[in-house]
Amino acid sequence: MVETAGGGPDDGTAEVLDRPLPDGVRRRVVQIVSDGFGALTLAELPPQLRQYARFAPQRRAKFAGNAMAAALETDPLFRQRIGEKFKEAQPELADALDSGSPPPAADPLDVAAAAYVLRPAGWVKLATAAGEEALRADAERADEESRAELERLRAELAQARDHTRAETERLRADLESVKREAETLHRKLRSAFSDVKRGEAALRKARGEIDAVRGEAQAQVSAAESESRRLKARLGEAEAALEATRRAAREGRSVEDMRVRLLLDTLLDATQGLRRELALPPVSVRPAETVDAVEPGRMTPKDIAARALSENDPAILDQLLALPQAHLVVDGYNVTKTGYPQMPLEKQRLRLLGQLSALAAQTGAEVTCVFDGAELAAPVLLAPPRGVRVLFSKPGVTADELIRQLVRAEPPGRPVIVASTDREVADGIAKVGARPVASAVLLKRLS
Repeated sequence: MVETAGGGPDDGTAEVLDRPLPDGVRRRVVQIVSDGFGALTLAELPPQLRQYARFAPQRRAKFAGNAMAAALETDPLFRQRIGEKFKEAQPELADALDSGSPPPAADPLDVAAAAYVLRPAGWVKLATAAGEEALRADAERADEESRAELERLRAELAQARDHTRAETERLRADLESVKREAETLHRKLRSAFSDVKRGEAALRKARGEIDAVRGEAQAQVSAAESESRRLKARLGEAEAALEATRRAAREGRSVEDMRVRLLLDTLLDATQGLRRELALPPVSVRPAETVDAVEPGRMTPKDIAARALSENDPAILDQLLALPQAHLVVDGYNVTKTGYPQMPLEKQRLRLLGQLSALAAQTGAEVTCVFDGAELAAPVLLAPPRGVRVLFSKPGVTADELIRQLVRAEPPGRPVIVASTDREVADGIAKVGARPVASAVLLKRLS
């Protein structure tokens, strides 16, 4: 079967609108096309509309409205197909338009939209009449809204006038009240001035009496000062006795007592005879444990330097660690970044701590490894290996400063060895009696 796009001279297709469709009629036309669109096959659609074939009716009317209106105007065959779908959906309205007598109760916009799609004879008049009807309805609605707005504004104006009148009366009453309060305050002020004058007279009298009492008190003070000096002397004696009692009660619990005990332990390791004679117990607390840090858990050093060994000879480190009560402090990242900088920080720490644990087991020396806590994004979950104390510096404190605190915490005379290539660290700890050793020397000894 072949469909034709043309019509006879009296079917209305030759009629042309002399003005654009009213907005209301155009929206109804687009809705009619959108509703009939889904019933057409892809081949029956104009090429420019096929991309919208799978759209939902509401979405199709929103995004393809202009394209559908243009196709309906320029493609008679597409308009004819849409008209047939409309006749199937609303046969009564379509038959009424074909007969030239639209239903009186029908919406003028629906009648105009249907006439535009079906193009019966006289459809232009129907579309024009619907547009005029829509404009007239909009004008009437706007007029009603303007009247309602005017009435509302008049009511608000009357209310505002009433409110202003009431507020004015209230302000007048408040003003009268304030005036009365001001008069009362003036009276009270005059009374207060009188009270002040009487008080000044009483004050002059009291000053005279005070001067008399002061002279008498001066004599009593002289006698009291003599008695006070005598009591202060006795109080000083009592405080001295109390301090001696307190020192005896503390029994070596202070940091200074701990430092003295540790120094004594150092001497005892060097002289076994003195240990047997004094019979002192071993020390359980180390000075490094008193330094505030984040845990993840000396035969003098100058004497070692005079033993004809090179500063880069690992044997010099063995000699230092063989000293009684030797304490090795390691600048962790300085050593790892000297020996194996290409590894991640976590693996650097684990490798160094494993080697230091073996060194502590071999030498029996106390070993403390210090890392810079500034490079940590979160607390380190690390179990310190046996024989190695692991410390991280707190926020705002560098590892170098923590090392200096550890060295200053040790008692004079204890051999402390610091492994670091940092010249500032080496110079600083050397001034307080510790022995600096290059990181490369420690790495050679560990390997």
